[in-house]
Amino acid sequence: MDGRAGLCYVRPMPRIKLILAYDGTDFAGWQLQPRDRTVQGEVEAAIAKIVGHRIAVQGAGRTDAGVHALGQCAHFEVPERFARIPWRVALNGHMRPDVRVVEATLAHPRFHATRDALSKIYAYTLWIDRTHVDPFRRRFVWDVPPLDFAAMDAAALHFLGTHDFKSFKNAGTPLGPRGTVRTIIALWREPGQTPAETVWRFRGDGFLKQMVRNMMGCLVAVGKGKVMPDDVRSILERRDRNHFLPTAPPWGLCMERVFYPEPGPGGGPEDDASRGQDTAHDEHQMAGRGDREPVGHDDGPGREPAD
Repeated sequence: MDGRAGLCYVRPMPRIKLILAYDGTDFAGWQLQPRDRTVQGEVEAAIAKIVGHRIAVQGAGRTDAGVHALGQCAHFEVPERFARIPWRVALNGHMRPDVRVVEATLAHPRFHATRDALSKIYAYTLWIDRTHVDPFRRRFVWDVPPLDFAAMDAAALHFLGTHDFKSFKNAGTPLGPRGTVRTIIALWREPGQTPAETVWRFRGDGFLKQMVRNMMGCLVAVGKGKVMPDDVRSILERRDRNHFLPTAPPWGLCMERVFYPEPGPGGGPEDDASRGQDTAHDEHQMAGRGDREPVGHDDGPGREPAD
């Protein structure tokens, strides 16, 4: 209590930041659901076993059922006495092996996994060997015929930049002040884990519900010769989801990384003016240049975490 001003200061609870990886096959998505197994539910249940009561966990994005993650980010608050326990070891000891905490750190009290996110990278993996699908990779790839990658590269160029992506969202997208406008910062392809795989990576400042899967379905249609590369622009401009393009299946999609502002001078996040300005290096700001060297492992105030 400050007697001079008559003010009472409440010390914020410690905030824990997690980086999570999970095989989404057996999950009904990230978001908590009353009767289905979800990643958020799994993490919250594990925390409850440690602290003795349920604590809400906030994720950077709500991945759909069947979608995987290597770099999902989340945060939660804990009582002071639990702030410095080995959270990575503790949580992994209480969760099934298809979800793991990769990193657990004490974050700045104002850090927010959803609102502070500047951009995300999602990767979509295609399998193009028609003779078989490797049984060890079948949960993580979309089996497609050989495709015209040059045509797909040309089509991908139309997605770059800021557009209204209404034609590439599915029902159920929560819309905030930005509506259906998003910015695709980079879109590129490169070799996958095996010779039969090609990975497309999408980096954007936010994604609508199933937007990446719809863009991937469009690019595959281009690769099959069912859609011309320049038709993608007209589909975007139409702002109408009622078209024949397929939605790619969830199991080929993976959230790889979420980018945040650089820490400020005091070790915490930069002030609000820095939010929405991506400070990470963008090595891949072009599409249509073929295979590239692999890169590392992709909303700010008012952004919707629907992915």
